[in-house]
Amino acid sequence: MANINSQKNNTNNPRVKDKYLNDVVSLLMEKFKYKSVMQVPKITKIVINKGIGAAVADKKLIDVGVEELTIISGQKAVATYSKKAISNFKLRENMPIGAKVTLRGERMFEFMDRLITVALPRVRDFRGISDKGFDGRGNYTLGVKEQIIFPEISIDKINKISGMDITFVTTAETDEECLELLKALGMPFANQKR
Repeated sequence: MANINSQKNNTNNPRVKDKYLNDVVSLLMEKFKYKSVMQVPKITKIVINKGIGAAVADKKLIDVGVEELTIISGQKAVATYSKKAISNFKLRENMPIGAKVTLRGERMFEFMDRLITVALPRVRDFRGISDKGFDGRGNYTLGVKEQIIFPEISIDKINKISGMDITFVTTAETDEECLELLKALGMPFANQKR
């Protein structure tokens, strides 16, 4: 019995993971009447994506974008490349046009904890995040307009304010399940009744 309790209250786990294991699973089991703990939705990965359109003219911006995402996430980011040529945008096939990083496991929970407790409260005039970013398959995407909300980014070293998309990929089958999962984990959704 002591062994189970010591595993459950392991202090090495990120706070969001502990909250999920100790509180969220039982809350969602009760609300959605799941028959098994394995049916309870969970976050599988967080993808941070940054499009850098100006990189068509200046290749150094890709390196800056990759470096910023690496600093924010704590994991090496990679450049993303165009799939087809678009002459109106002076874009050729396989040109670097953005950066992305995929977080799983401990790093994912640590990033989510920092996002909820540190980064989002630093947004100017913050009143909660929109509940309009669901894709119909139980995933949620949040747009961030400024990378300077993350304390790891030094405002003195950046040349240009740029945003990014943060996608939470879950095992939830509906948007309602995903919303309840993210709310229970502490995501500050705005109380909008529409």
